Amino acid sequence: MVKTLVLGLGNPILSDDGVGIEIVNRLKSLVRDDDVVIEEASIGGIRLVDMMAGYDRAIVVDAIKTRGGVPGQVYRLEVEDLAGTLHASSPHDLNFYTALELGRTMGMQMPGEVAVFAVEVDNIDTFHEGCCPEVERAIPEVMDAVLQELQS
Repeated sequence: MVKTLVLGLGNPILSDDGVGIEIVNRLKSLVRDDDVVIEEASIGGIRLVDMMAGYDRAIVVDAIKTRGGVPGQVYRLEVEDLAGTLHASSPHDLNFYTALELGRTMGMQMPGEVAVFAVEVDNIDTFHEGCCPEVERAIPEVMDAVLQELQS
């Protein structure tokens, strides 16, 4: 069997930024497969290397803010799509793509398959629990997409 990590990223007290964590928390009651581990994290970059090590496949759910994006829009990305992103928590940290490559370079077993489901968000700066209505409406779509990905 393929050992899979479903990882929701974000900060649940920063409004829409918590969408990834909200989605994986809802998925926990729906997934009954011993080879699937569902986790949440409010970390990024190099700190994800240890968390993802040992899995054959990873499905990551997170918020995304793009130039001109429409809140609630859902994207399915490959990790390679994130190779050029610059977002990291500090100038000494790594983006998601580089963190995975570092783990592989260090000889760690990193997921060979990585799918990223990202929801376009509006507000990630205000302390508030819960998402805006547009992002909230996207949650069932992402849940269905993750469940389909798990079956493939």
